[in-house]
Amino acid sequence: MIYVSHIHAGPIETWATILTVAATAVAGDVLTAGAMRRIGDLDRIRAKSGLGGAVRAVTSSPMFLLGVLSMAASFFSLLFTLSNVEALAGCSGQRIAYLPRHAFAAKLFLKENVDRRRWLAALFVCAGVFLLAK
Repeated sequence: MIYVSHIHAGPIETWATILTVAATAVAGDVLTAGAMRRIGDLDRIRAKSGLGGAVRAVTSSPMFLLGVLSMAASFFSLLFTLSNVEALAGCSGQRIAYLPRHAFAAKLFLKENVDRRRWLAALFVCAGVFLLAK
């Protein structure tokens, strides 16, 4: 008979995995958004060079490929988090990623205009995660 015990993570491992999920999700979003801005309008590229040209434009961008790798790392770190810590912690990682991804990262890296409504939405999400974690 095979005995499998469930791993119960401590608070340090729990927060480390949550922050890993959040950081890799933010990196993936910022890198892919930045790459797509640099690449330009894919409809124009496709009209000029065909579908193959549009695919080449995207797949030849190191920034885009790094963004995809970051998103993959986020996905697998989320799976690790869900299998080793409470389910709430995995969800918390995704929700905590909302604040930097949609506010700080958009403002700092993508030079987007982040209005008061977006800041409030991000703060409410973080407050909700904090309340659920208690």
